[in-house]
Amino acid sequence: MKTITKSFLVLLIVASAGWLAPTHASAFMAATKPASTTTPASPPTGFKHQYATVNGVKIHYVTGGKGEPLLLIHGFGQNWYMWNRLLPELSKHFRVIAPDLRGVGESAKPADGYDKKNMAIDMHELMKKLGYKTINLAGHDIGLMVAYAYAAQFPNEVKKLALMDALLPGVEPVWSQVKAQAWWFGFFAQPHSGELVSGRVGTFFTDFWPVVGYVKDAFTQAERNEFIRAYSVPGATTGAFHWFGAFNQDGQDNLELMKNKLPMPLLAMGSDHFAGSFLAEHCRLVATNVKESIIKNSGHWVVQENTPQVQKDLLDFFLQN
Repeated sequence: MKTITKSFLVLLIVASAGWLAPTHASAFMAATKPASTTTPASPPTGFKHQYATVNGVKIHYVTGGKGEPLLLIHGFGQNWYMWNRLLPELSKHFRVIAPDLRGVGESAKPADGYDKKNMAIDMHELMKKLGYKTINLAGHDIGLMVAYAYAAQFPNEVKKLALMDALLPGVEPVWSQVKAQAWWFGFFAQPHSGELVSGRVGTFFTDFWPVVGYVKDAFTQAERNEFIRAYSVPGATTGAFHWFGAFNQDGQDNLELMKNKLPMPLLAMGSDHFAGSFLAEHCRLVATNVKESIIKNSGHWVVQENTPQVQKDLLDFFLQN
């Protein structure tokens, strides 16, 4: 794992030691809050912003295209806009739905409900509300965990599943090995870490993105701006960090869910500088029909670090009969 950068180390020490009260921490961070736009990024031509209330929360999503539904679920450090480069081509073949998960961006930020089984129900209820009974599904990072929980709870409603560059809480031996090295898992799960980062999202992400990346400056300025904006919405850092705080519950849930292996075709898409070394074998512990894709010359941010291969491999998988 790469070394901890200076500002991240400061935040980690503060969060672990607890020597700043939440109100003081919030005031400290607010004092250096950078200016940022409050307007969400525009999607590509043919796509539009939409909202739906499902499972008791408001979910924002972007949708466009024609064909079978394809649900794309983002991960931490990004929002729906992580798929922006892929949307024009994917929309030629699918009706694409790219939501913001609960806790970030324009979606609601409730105090609870961040276990991945429940977040999957958010997505399932959204698909039902849109009238879709069977979907194709892809998830990256935290979105991988949500996508798995969706497919495991509703296996007859997922035609194909792509899991991209992360791992499943509680599924061993990989989970414990990676968790022991991923120091940020513990920091993000601290009760007040979201308050500490609030108001410093730009500094926070500028430090964090390279930690698990490989390609230098993989994000465009527009992508950086949108990701920082989405997590600068009030409550978003706390909401997003709840995703990590729920890992213990997710692990218990996954031990039950994996007793019935997924039947649908599954694409395990890992980067050659992060999850590619373990993701396919990891997925074979929970699924019966696993195909592997190793994204070359890429770290964790596969969509941005090697857009052409990700697009090709996803289309090859989802369009194959």
